[in-house]
Amino acid sequence: MRQPKADRGDATREKLLHAAIDVFGLNGFHGTTTRMLSEAAGVNQQAIPYYFGGKEGLYIAAAEHIGAVISAKLASPRKALLDRLTQADESGRAVGEDEARQMLDLGLQTFAGLMISDQSEAWARFIVREQMAPTEAFGRVYDALMGPMLGIVCRLAAIILAEDPTNEHVRLRALSLVGGVLVFRMARAAALRLLDWETIGDRETDVMRAHVTDLVQSFGRRDRS
Repeated sequence: MRQPKADRGDATREKLLHAAIDVFGLNGFHGTTTRMLSEAAGVNQQAIPYYFGGKEGLYIAAAEHIGAVISAKLASPRKALLDRLTQADESGRAVGEDEARQMLDLGLQTFAGLMISDQSEAWARFIVREQMAPTEAFGRVYDALMGPMLGIVCRLAAIILAEDPTNEHVRLRALSLVGGVLVFRMARAAALRLLDWETIGDRETDVMRAHVTDLVQSFGRRDRS
């Protein structure tokens, strides 16, 4: 049965987005041609200007897609954390240090699981390029994903440290926590080499999760010693 025109268009658009994340991540914006993109997607080259206005439009759309997909995968735990923090603010019964650690562990464990998944490899290549030479696309990913996630980590870190979440010290500590998770994706080759792991399978995942819990449990204790 022949697909309806709208469905064919949606399918073409999705193919281009998935191909763009991979091809741009491997070659960068300037090293990628529309021919490379269309061939990777298996669609007509004219589909790029038709659906996205050109290569730049597809690049921005790919960044937005990454932010939307990862944000959706983290939506449930993020909502739970935000709801609890909001409830605490409205009731006047603040989240205590122990609960903040539990919440932080939940958030980072979920994020860690996503970051070591095979699906995140293409996302990471794209994002790393934007970290090194930010364009408008970085703002799209940051606003959709990184900013909200880091905001929650900062709020929980501030509770544990008994400091204002806007303090530079708190924000630096929050970044160090997230970095302890991101290293397994953004510096994957170095992590595997140092740990003498061939890959990250079930055993390695358990070790990594224990590491995340240890990071959270030790977080902030030295600051008060």
